[in-house]
Amino acid sequence: MATFKANAADKAAMHMCALFRHIGDATVERLAEKCRAMVLERGQIIFTQGDPADAFYLVLEGWVKLYRLTPGGSEAVVTVLTRGESFAEPVMFLGGRYPVTAEAASHGRVLRIEHAAFVHCLERESDLAAAMLASIGRRAGELTQQIGALKLLDAPRRVAEFFLRLLADSGDAGRIALPYEKVLIAARLGMTPESFSRALAALTKLGVATNREIVTISEPAKLRAFVGIEVEAP
Repeated sequence: MATFKANAADKAAMHMCALFRHIGDATVERLAEKCRAMVLERGQIIFTQGDPADAFYLVLEGWVKLYRLTPGGSEAVVTVLTRGESFAEPVMFLGGRYPVTAEAASHGRVLRIEHAAFVHCLERESDLAAAMLASIGRRAGELTQQIGALKLLDAPRRVAEFFLRLLADSGDAGRIALPYEKVLIAARLGMTPESFSRALAALTKLGVATNREIVTISEPAKLRAFVGIEVEAP
């Protein structure tokens, strides 16, 4: 795959990432100089489950999915990430192997941040160490919340919760654009495409209408009551 030096837009994306948001420009600049931006085509593998974890990554453009392979050979999608989101930091520090496969879900670019370069910056920037701990804690909280939703919510409620989080993040009163294809959303929510379609049909009674990638929610309060839990922005 093609790699390039990080440009100004890439450095701006680094500042979007929670890990680097409160880190000084000079530190981000030094780290960026040691990183490489990778251009990806849809379906391209970034790393494979079981590979040595020698780097972590920041999404610069497009979408990246993380998944595990089940014993039967099917994909169990863990999460889907977009611009400004990082992944694989904790396992890189543990010095183990990647527990998931990372694959480009669309055309895009990621920044590869190698272990040695990051540790070099850590030794000179104490705020970066605190940010890394916060990032790991936040990721653990998100995973706990995701597992809870899979165990406690049926398919229509999982889809409703997903839509409400997108709505909270978008700032729109009642209209969202699906961030990626429905098949991938279904996998992300732990259901088959057929179950996802049935869930969408069930949500029409609650004021949810879909037109291709556009979802309109006419009564968000009713949908929140249906889910039965408080939904915050990601």
